[in-house]
Amino acid sequence: MNTIDYIVILSYVIGFLFLGRLFKDSKNREDYFLGGRSFHWFPLSLSTAATQLSAISFISAPAFVGLKEGGGLMWLTYEFAVPLAMLFLMIYLIPPMFKMGIVSVYEFLERRYHASTRVLLSAVFQISRGFATSVMIYTVALILKSVMDIPMWQIIILIGVVTLVYSYQGGMKAVVYGDMIQMIILFGGIIICFIYGLKYLGGWDNFIANVDTARLTAVDFGNMGFKKGDEFGFWPMLIGGFFLYASYYGTDQSQVQRLFSAKDIGTVRKALLCNGLMRFPITLTYCIMGLIIGTMVLTMPEFKSMIPVDKPDMMIPIFIREYLPHGIIGILMVAIFSAAMSSLSSAINSLSAATVEDFFNRDKQLKESTYIKYSKMAAIFWGVFCIVCAFFTGDIAKTVIEAINKVGSLFYGPILATFICALGIKKSNALGANVGLIAGVLINFVLWKFFPEIFWFWWNAIGGIVTFTLNVVVSMFTSNQKENKSFGFDKVSYSKAAILLLFFIIIVVVSMNMSNFLL
Repeated sequence: MNTIDYIVILSYVIGFLFLGRLFKDSKNREDYFLGGRSFHWFPLSLSTAATQLSAISFISAPAFVGLKEGGGLMWLTYEFAVPLAMLFLMIYLIPPMFKMGIVSVYEFLERRYHASTRVLLSAVFQISRGFATSVMIYTVALILKSVMDIPMWQIIILIGVVTLVYSYQGGMKAVVYGDMIQMIILFGGIIICFIYGLKYLGGWDNFIANVDTARLTAVDFGNMGFKKGDEFGFWPMLIGGFFLYASYYGTDQSQVQRLFSAKDIGTVRKALLCNGLMRFPITLTYCIMGLIIGTMVLTMPEFKSMIPVDKPDMMIPIFIREYLPHGIIGILMVAIFSAAMSSLSSAINSLSAATVEDFFNRDKQLKESTYIKYSKMAAIFWGVFCIVCAFFTGDIAKTVIEAINKVGSLFYGPILATFICALGIKKSNALGANVGLIAGVLINFVLWKFFPEIFWFWWNAIGGIVTFTLNVVVSMFTSNQKENKSFGFDKVSYSKAAILLLFFIIIVVVSMNMSNFLL
């Protein structure tokens, strides 16, 4: 990197500090955590996509597709369940909670069941999200260190402090509009790598002539995920993925808070529709980019020699450092910073919202001035927490990242089933909810410890089914102190449902025929 690259990065940092000041005048909780419920579908959609297209995705997913042993376009199967999950959220899970006007998604569980359920799930979210975010910061800093000529601790401080400042000042408005900018920059970075990779390969025809065709297989209908080493089969990725994405987008505070920020329920539906359609094209783009850069590695011995055998994730950073011109390097560094800052800003805002709403303002008695004060204090706490923890993640980062993914799957299915019962089962009560939730998590833990041959994507479905079943059974045989109602299905236009169902078919067909499309 040279002076031009550092000027690009410095300009970006100053711009985001200004962004925080632009939205610093939050008058109440809806302003700070929900942007005054004023957002339209487009910024919400880009903001959600930005948190998903993380720095780890930008770096690690292309390496998986293009270089890692056993990798390839099977990464696309992660996207199969997304349109179906968005349709489910659109017609069942999100509308009744949105209409309640709540800030924390866990408040719904207290209204429906008991305060203990709300506090427990909120605490699990806060601890796991805070720790996962710190690992992300560490991992990104470790990768950036290989390109930038500054110590890793300074990179961690730069990412953490800048993000904390604009998140602290601007609240949800700074987060959403910051995510929009970051999404555009990051996708631009993917396109830049795509174009320069083809340039070094001598064009598309040379890429096709040299690509490892074994990496073009994306869909495996025979792999059921019940044998050790069997992963990425069609059915576990579709069924387990549905439970995972429906839970993540519909019950995780970091995602649902964006939907609660929409100006009306129609905006929520449009945002979910857009997100259901947006993810696959983005994922396909960076997967093809990974194939291109991976083919460069196969055909250019000098490039291959620079990538440590045990660290294929260094493929993209080394490509940026060695094969892109100055100025462009700065833009790509900004793209990686953008992805990291997007994930961190979302975490800070949602963590502080959950902290204040679920622990300090459950009785709605805080004055608005006190509420904003507590909210900003919570934002500082979680920002500092994530930064400090990043310094102690150390060399266990890779193991921790895998563990965090599995820990998420321990809880996602049972949490989703709890919300489904709360919304749709009239006789479901607090005892049934708590017993079902605990049993679902315990079953998943047993699968993790004693049945390693079962692919962890299945845990989302298995834990969800166990939780739902026990919730219903226990509730049937125990008294219910109050009459509850089921919310049923929300009306959604046939066109939106048809679009998502058709898109699901399209992405499966496209993935099945990637070899034919590329070769």
